[in-house]
Amino acid sequence: MNKPGMGIENKIHTTNYVDTFIEVAEDCPAQVSQIPKARGDTKTIAQMQYDLIAKNPYRFTSDDVLFTVYAMKNDLTKAEYKNARVLFFSKGQPCMRASPLTKRFGFGVHADKEGKIALYGIETKAYQQFLKDHSVKKIKAMRTKK
Repeated sequence: MNKPGMGIENKIHTTNYVDTFIEVAEDCPAQVSQIPKARGDTKTIAQMQYDLIAKNPYRFTSDDVLFTVYAMKNDLTKAEYKNARVLFFSKGQPCMRASPLTKRFGFGVHADKEGKIALYGIETKAYQQFLKDHSVKKIKAMRTKK
């Protein structure tokens, strides 16, 4: 029997990949990558993810990006981050394979050997090079339609 504070209920989940390239989804409508736009005055999740990763290539892990977007959407203070992050990752979270960047906006996501990520537009030479690189694991983003 697991006691509170011990065991499975305290498991920390992760969305991080290492030495992996997430290809755009098979049903991605974008033929070239598109920078996500805001809806009115509100930044979308896609726009927040794009801003964090594009302005900071290979600085953040997937976990860092997903939690930071969650914190921004929920107006968390920096003082709340530590406890909120533990609670956030106590449940499994959708990874970058489920991101609108890979499903709708035409970006592949590369995770380096430390799990830090960067974006590559589907139309770029770098994107094509990742597809040919046998040292990098490849997985497709999740399809929007079944």
